[in-house]
Amino acid sequence: MRLTRQTNYAIRILMYCAANTDRLSRVGEIAAAYNVSELFLFKILQPLVEAGFVQTVRGRNGGIRLAQPAGAITLRAVVEVTEESFAMAECFETGAVDCPLIDSCALNAALREALNAFLSTLGGYTIEALVNSSGAIRNRLGLTVPTPAPALAAALN
Repeated sequence: MRLTRQTNYAIRILMYCAANTDRLSRVGEIAAAYNVSELFLFKILQPLVEAGFVQTVRGRNGGIRLAQPAGAITLRAVVEVTEESFAMAECFETGAVDCPLIDSCALNAALREALNAFLSTLGGYTIEALVNSSGAIRNRLGLTVPTPAPALAAALN
Protein backbone atom coordinates (compact mmCIF):
# COMPACT_ATOMS: atom_id res chain seq x y z
CA MET A 1 0.00 0.00 0.00
CA ARG A 2 1.37 3.40 -0.91
CA LEU A 3 -0.07 6.56 0.59
CA THR A 4 -0.62 9.55 -1.66
CA ARG A 5 1.49 12.67 -1.48
CA GLN A 6 -1.56 14.49 -0.12
CA THR A 7 -1.83 12.11 2.83
CA ASN A 8 1.89 12.41 3.51
CA TYR A 9 1.68 16.20 3.69
CA ALA A 10 -1.60 16.16 5.63
CA ILE A 11 0.24 14.24 8.34
CA ARG A 12 3.14 16.69 8.11
CA ILE A 13 0.79 19.69 8.50
CA LEU A 14 -0.66 18.11 11.64
CA MET A 15 2.81 17.33 12.99
CA TYR A 16 3.91 20.92 12.39
CA CYS A 17 0.88 22.28 14.23
CA ALA A 18 1.41 19.81 17.09
CA ALA A 19 5.05 20.89 17.42
CA ASN A 20 4.12 24.58 17.20
CA THR A 21 1.92 24.90 20.27
CA ASP A 22 3.19 28.36 21.24
CA ARG A 23 1.31 30.19 18.49
CA LEU A 24 -0.77 29.81 15.34
CA SER A 25 0.95 28.19 12.38
CA ARG A 26 0.93 29.87 8.99
CA VAL A 27 0.65 27.87 5.80
CA GLY A 28 3.58 29.82 4.33
CA GLU A 29 5.81 28.76 7.23
CA ILE A 30 4.74 25.15 6.89
CA ALA A 31 5.35 25.23 3.13
CA ALA A 32 8.83 26.67 3.70
CA ALA A 33 9.64 24.07 6.37
CA TYR A 34 8.74 21.21 3.99
CA ASN A 35 9.85 22.95 0.78
CA VAL A 36 6.48 22.62 -0.98
CA SER A 37 4.09 25.17 -2.47
CA GLU A 38 1.54 26.97 -0.33
CA LEU A 39 -1.16 26.26 -2.91
CA PHE A 40 -0.55 22.52 -2.55
CA LEU A 41 -0.88 22.76 1.25
CA PHE A 42 -4.04 24.88 1.01
CA LYS A 43 -5.67 22.11 -1.04
CA ILE A 44 -4.73 19.53 1.59
CA LEU A 45 -5.91 21.75 4.44
CA GLN A 46 -9.57 21.70 3.35
CA PRO A 47 -10.31 18.05 4.27
CA LEU A 48 -8.36 18.46 7.53
CA VAL A 49 -10.60 21.37 8.50
CA GLU A 50 -13.77 19.53 7.44
CA ALA A 51 -12.74 16.48 9.48
CA GLY A 52 -12.21 18.65 12.57
CA PHE A 53 -8.46 18.07 12.83
CA VAL A 54 -7.47 21.68 12.08
CA GLN A 55 -9.05 25.00 12.94
CA THR A 56 -8.45 28.13 10.89
CA VAL A 57 -8.25 31.59 12.42
CA ARG A 58 -8.86 34.42 9.98
CA GLY A 59 -7.45 37.89 10.07
CA ARG A 60 -4.12 39.64 9.97
CA ASN A 61 -2.65 37.51 12.75
CA GLY A 62 -4.54 34.41 11.66
CA GLY A 63 -3.28 30.97 10.93
CA ILE A 64 -4.09 27.38 11.73
CA ARG A 65 -3.91 25.16 14.80
CA LEU A 66 -5.03 21.73 15.82
CA ALA A 67 -8.74 21.63 16.58
CA GLN A 68 -8.30 18.72 18.98
CA PRO A 69 -5.44 17.35 21.06
CA ALA A 70 -2.62 15.79 19.02
CA GLY A 71 -3.02 12.65 21.13
CA ALA A 72 -6.58 12.24 19.85
CA ILE A 73 -5.67 12.30 16.15
CA THR A 74 -4.61 8.89 14.89
CA LEU A 75 -2.80 8.21 11.65
CA ARG A 76 -5.66 5.93 10.70
CA ALA A 77 -8.17 8.78 11.01
CA VAL A 78 -6.02 11.04 8.84
CA VAL A 79 -5.48 8.34 6.21
CA GLU A 80 -9.19 7.56 6.09
CA VAL A 81 -9.96 11.24 5.48
CA THR A 82 -7.28 11.90 2.88
CA GLU A 83 -7.08 8.70 0.83
CA GLU A 84 -9.65 8.36 -1.93
CA SER A 85 -9.60 4.59 -2.20
CA PHE A 86 -8.33 1.57 -0.36
CA ALA A 87 -8.75 -0.71 -3.35
CA MET A 88 -5.64 -2.85 -3.23
CA ALA A 89 -6.69 -4.77 -6.33
CA GLU A 90 -9.11 -4.19 -9.16
CA CYS A 91 -11.58 -6.62 -7.64
CA PHE A 92 -11.99 -4.35 -4.57
CA GLU A 93 -13.57 -1.66 -6.72
CA THR A 94 -17.32 -1.81 -7.14
CA GLY A 95 -18.20 -3.07 -10.58
CA ALA A 96 -14.63 -2.73 -11.86
CA VAL A 97 -14.05 -6.33 -12.86
CA ASP A 98 -16.16 -9.22 -14.01
CA CYS A 99 -14.38 -12.07 -12.25
CA PRO A 100 -16.06 -15.45 -11.78
CA LEU A 101 -14.12 -15.92 -8.50
CA ILE A 102 -15.19 -12.65 -6.87
CA ASP A 103 -17.33 -14.34 -4.18
CA SER A 104 -14.88 -17.11 -3.31
CA CYS A 105 -11.43 -15.71 -4.05
CA ALA A 106 -8.73 -16.28 -1.43
CA LEU A 107 -6.73 -13.34 -2.82
CA ASN A 108 -9.57 -10.95 -2.06
CA ALA A 109 -9.78 -12.24 1.52
CA ALA A 110 -6.00 -12.03 2.01
CA LEU A 111 -5.88 -8.45 0.73
CA ARG A 112 -8.79 -7.41 2.96
CA GLU A 113 -7.02 -8.93 5.96
CA ALA A 114 -3.80 -7.08 5.05
CA LEU A 115 -5.68 -3.78 4.66
CA ASN A 116 -7.39 -4.24 8.02
CA ALA A 117 -4.01 -4.96 9.68
CA PHE A 118 -2.51 -1.86 8.02
CA LEU A 119 -5.33 0.39 9.23
CA SER A 120 -5.28 -1.18 12.68
CA THR A 121 -1.56 -0.47 13.02
CA LEU A 122 -2.04 3.15 11.94
CA GLY A 123 -4.77 3.44 14.57
CA GLY A 124 -2.14 2.80 17.24
CA TYR A 125 -0.14 5.92 16.35
CA THR A 126 -1.11 9.49 17.11
CA ILE A 127 0.21 12.79 15.84
CA GLU A 128 1.42 13.47 19.38
CA ALA A 129 3.45 10.25 19.41
CA LEU A 130 5.08 11.14 16.09
CA VAL A 131 6.05 14.61 17.29
CA ASN A 132 7.29 13.42 20.69
CA SER A 133 9.28 10.49 19.28
CA SER A 134 12.18 12.81 18.53
CA GLY A 135 13.20 15.85 20.50
CA ALA A 136 14.66 17.36 17.35
CA ILE A 137 11.37 17.87 15.49
CA ARG A 138 10.92 21.49 16.59
CA ASN A 139 14.47 22.32 15.57
CA ARG A 140 14.20 20.55 12.23
CA LEU A 141 11.02 22.45 11.43
CA GLY A 142 12.58 25.77 12.38
CA LEU A 143 10.42 26.15 15.47
CA THR A 144 13.21 26.76 17.93
CA VAL A 145 12.36 29.09 20.74
CA PRO A 146 14.70 32.10 20.73
CA THR A 147 16.87 32.39 23.80
CA PRO A 148 15.94 35.52 25.78
CA ALA A 149 18.52 38.27 26.10
CA PRO A 150 20.64 37.99 29.30
CA ALA A 151 18.97 41.04 30.88
CA LEU A 152 15.50 39.64 30.16
CA ALA A 153 16.50 36.18 31.44
CA ALA A 154 17.79 37.73 34.70
CA ALA A 155 14.55 39.73 35.07
CA LEU A 156 12.48 36.56 34.63
CA ASN A 157 14.39 34.72 37.36
